[in-house]
Amino acid sequence: MQTKQDLLALSRPELQTWVEKTEKRFRADQLYRWLWKQGVRSFDEMTNLPDSFRTRLHAEAELITLKPAQIQTSSDGTVKMLFELSSGRHIETVLIPDFDEEGDPSRLTVCVSSQVGCAMACSFCATGVMGFQQNLSAGEIVDQVRLANELAESTYGSRITNIVYMGMGEPMLNYEAVIGSIEKLTSEDGMGLSAKRITVSTVGLAMRIRQLADQDTRVNLAVSLHSPFDAKRSSIMPVNRKAKTDLAALMDSIEYYTSKTGRGVTYEYCMFEGFNDTISDAAELAKLARRAPSKVNLIMYNPVSGLGFSKSSEDSLNSFISRLVEDRVRVTVRRSRGQDIDAACGQLATKVND
Repeated sequence: MQTKQDLLALSRPELQTWVEKTEKRFRADQLYRWLWKQGVRSFDEMTNLPDSFRTRLHAEAELITLKPAQIQTSSDGTVKMLFELSSGRHIETVLIPDFDEEGDPSRLTVCVSSQVGCAMACSFCATGVMGFQQNLSAGEIVDQVRLANELAESTYGSRITNIVYMGMGEPMLNYEAVIGSIEKLTSEDGMGLSAKRITVSTVGLAMRIRQLADQDTRVNLAVSLHSPFDAKRSSIMPVNRKAKTDLAALMDSIEYYTSKTGRGVTYEYCMFEGFNDTISDAAELAKLARRAPSKVNLIMYNPVSGLGFSKSSEDSLNSFISRLVEDRVRVTVRRSRGQDIDAACGQLATKVND
């Protein structure tokens, strides 16, 4: 029995090649728009395609989509969605609303996963405990956005405004699929979202940061730093233990990225009580931050059972901020969202038996 082709897993050039076996090029463009701009998941709804082409689609192709398995809503409005993949494994996606003074959504951010589990094994992260299980396709990444957008429209009457690749997995270890998903999200024939509203986060894979600079997708880059000292960073982030991905290599790649693209980076810095929240940590962080256009986003740690870390006190946080500001570093603070449903930063880890 011939296996059907999952069209959602194909890049645009691959889709064109598949379509042009029997159809003219413009049919591939029409099909692409149905899949990614209109979000249609039924061949029968593709009304401008001829019957003969739709017959071929039914016979030779399929659209493998995410299967919603569970939805949880936090007391602060954050929504965590559990999706089942065709493999039977699961991922989590988070919709984070921000509200204006009237209580209306001013910003709707979807946090997407790029892998099932993660190979980076950061000692403070629940996803890292899972280990690496599977890469997602570009279609599976975009499908998270599509389904989150449907939820946003039905719940808040508004479309999503921002996308962050900060869910399960290390995006740079699934680079081609991530870049493919960005193309589908930002192209005029796709979802048409602004690249300026998309942020890709990485633990700091220097080679991929340089590649992203050369490719210039115009998305934002966030780098998980968590310590400005090699020894400390290596103790919680195994990626830092290799010469090609240690702080020196990372900073070189960031300087290359900012000079090549003309855009700054965001340093994600999770605050751990008594570990990386001292004045000396802040002073050293300021030195790194001033090497290239950047800002520092301080994250209040969200506790994960069994990992042994606790969040910094407000006094430690305020002293840390004061030192960064004194050293002319732009700084913001990310407060916990969705913590009561394990949807906050660092807490994503599917509890079903994968």
